[in-house]
Amino acid sequence: MAKIVGGMTTSHVPAIGGALHKGLQNEPYWKPFFDGFLPVRQWLDEVKPDIAVVFYNDHGLNFFLDKMPTFAIGAAAQYHNADEGWGIPTLPPFKGATDLSWHLINHLVERDFDLTTCQEMLVDHAFTLPLKLFWPEGDCPVLTVPICINTVQFPLPSAKRCLALGRAVGEAIAAWDSDKKVVVIGTGGLSHQLDGERAGFINKPFDLKFMDSLFTDPEWATQFSINELVEKTGTQGVELLMWLATRGAVPGAVRRVHTNYHIPISNTAAGTMAFAAA
Repeated sequence: MAKIVGGMTTSHVPAIGGALHKGLQNEPYWKPFFDGFLPVRQWLDEVKPDIAVVFYNDHGLNFFLDKMPTFAIGAAAQYHNADEGWGIPTLPPFKGATDLSWHLINHLVERDFDLTTCQEMLVDHAFTLPLKLFWPEGDCPVLTVPICINTVQFPLPSAKRCLALGRAVGEAIAAWDSDKKVVVIGTGGLSHQLDGERAGFINKPFDLKFMDSLFTDPEWATQFSINELVEKTGTQGVELLMWLATRGAVPGAVRRVHTNYHIPISNTAAGTMAFAAA
């Protein structure tokens, strides 16, 4: 059976791509953020995953306000990067793990999750930047399965539903007849709001509590409605749903590999986390 080695989470602010392209990793503004990935990369060198299942949110590249699936999953042989206008250099295509994709699709539908299945799928910065942060040298060395969660157009899936989605994904991976090692990645957040009267809003106490809860009590965030999460984290901070799904996919207790929290990066509370399966 396939083995889940652990989970990783990180922010996906477009400005990160510009900093990578310009080589600004050691600039004072960026260094506290980029240094947070060094222990995670060391862990990745040790566990050497073959596949990354990535929970992320699309920013209008595949889906727009007139057609917005709650959950969508990629089942393509490769995923082309065609970002949505931030001026980030385009990365080479990412190779898909189609066998795992179809296994996940069948398992999730059997578990009553209604999915949009995408045999062609473009990927934007929410998918590409985290992979580049975790594997900065050369092309991405792992196969990928993108799973998109709607955090753009209301109604959004609840925290409880996203945790359940992650758990179903974890069950499917564990039941997959393969010797592959799989790491699960969640991207987005943490607290930030880019528009409106609360533009620039950051809630550090809530962010830190949420990060800690993923180790001590993964159900903690499910007590809040989507409107309450938006109030506490900002309109874009609700991207923490991807973190919650990632934790759900890694079963049981987990071992903390590393956490990093830094504010602000482009008006965003930027968090990074890695945890190993028990």
